[in-house]
Amino acid sequence: MSNLSDDFEECQKIRVALNDTLTVIGGKWKLPLITVLLKDGKMQFNQLSRLLGISPRILSKELAELEINMLIVREAKNTKPITVEYSITKYCESLVDIILMLNDWGKKHKETLKQGTAKINN
Repeated sequence: MSNLSDDFEECQKIRVALNDTLTVIGGKWKLPLITVLLKDGKMQFNQLSRLLGISPRILSKELAELEINMLIVREAKNTKPITVEYSITKYCESLVDIILMLNDWGKKHKETLKQGTAKINN
């Protein structure tokens, strides 16, 4: 890994930063929520729940965490009944390249596993 330092203290800083990142975007639902909102724009709570197949309790928790980390915005509309829409922030858009790289890596990894399994089975 050419960009990673051999210096222990620098490696420690890298590990902390990576851990912080994974805390913010890790887990089963955060990246799917972000990618749906990046693609589809504003969405209501029930739309997100149905689209992703996520329970209301878990969705509420995940949305709150994304909001705390300034990745999404929650907007309550003054309608009857009150509707709430969620959308990404400009700050969240800084994750687009990272998400695309993770997607590419995931595809390559899946292919590598397929090839490895084929070699083992032959």
